[in-house]
Amino acid sequence: MENILELIKSLTRERFPAFGDAAVFLEPLEKGGSDRKFYRIRAEGLDSLIFVQYGEQKEENKHYVEIGTFLETAGVRVPRMWLHEPAEGRIWMEDLGETDLWASRNESWSIRKPLYESTLREVFRLHCSARRFPEAGEKLALQPLFDATLYRWEQEYFFTHCVGRHLRIEAHLVEPARRRLHDIALELEQEPRCLIHRDFQSQNVIVRDSKPCLIDFQGMRFGLPQYDLASLFLDPYVDLNDSEQSALLAFYKGLMQAEGLSVAPAFDRIYWLCAAQRLMQALGAYGFLGHEKGRAIFLTHIPVALPRLVSVLKRIGGLESLVVLLEGILRNETLQVASDGFKNAPRSC
Repeated sequence: MENILELIKSLTRERFPAFGDAAVFLEPLEKGGSDRKFYRIRAEGLDSLIFVQYGEQKEENKHYVEIGTFLETAGVRVPRMWLHEPAEGRIWMEDLGETDLWASRNESWSIRKPLYESTLREVFRLHCSARRFPEAGEKLALQPLFDATLYRWEQEYFFTHCVGRHLRIEAHLVEPARRRLHDIALELEQEPRCLIHRDFQSQNVIVRDSKPCLIDFQGMRFGLPQYDLASLFLDPYVDLNDSEQSALLAFYKGLMQAEGLSVAPAFDRIYWLCAAQRLMQALGAYGFLGHEKGRAIFLTHIPVALPRLVSVLKRIGGLESLVVLLEGILRNETLQVASDGFKNAPRSC
């Protein structure tokens, strides 16, 4: 570790002459389930930097800088990209600070509401960016768009790593739900797409000077805006009650109307279908990271996310058999986790 820290200091002094004679201090940062390594670089009298080292594990990490540059051009608040060395997998970028949207989770709604509304303005700019800057958007190296194949992959991720491996529900018991969800994947595939963040949750919104900035957008792709909205409103790391969620959904629709965009009659129904998809993806990730990667602390999020998924599935209909199975699990007290364990768990996957 010491050799790595000294290398980063040396590289920073070479690339950024202002750091040349300064005493440089590095702080490793935890980024949940990410395979990237993050460090905060400090020196007295200078603005701090964030250094990122990424590898070959995920192709999307290579495109973080070009996507961030595009989003900045589109007027979305994101960190400035100072230097990218793609051959070595190194990025130096602006340090936006340590305060994220999650940090406001215990504040009153009167304080959180304007933060969430400002956050929705930023993601709405992202959603509109391909339409406003079509030529620049066409040049981006994006991840595969959301189609039936990707929706079904999320579903199977959930059934494999959460339902099967963690909850130990036998595969044949969920076959009726699989068929219904496969039909939902086909339905969602038919909806018009825009650019979406893909991992739009409270940990990926940094609040600086009371203004939200988006991070971890390397998974950006074409999909449905309701997927991003559900990711934020049903974030397992934050509690938003039904009235707060409804108010924020209405606020987003107002942004659409102010832009001259029509709100489809099926907007809310599609929102709930996307909510199911997002929660299944998150639960699959918790199971995968907890069991496959040996990071058991991620399993502590399942008792929070699973009841939210059940609530969403009840709204959709046609998934009653799965609801019964999951409600049976929820009645099992062994699934419950102490609140302190949840509080101290990593929150990003």
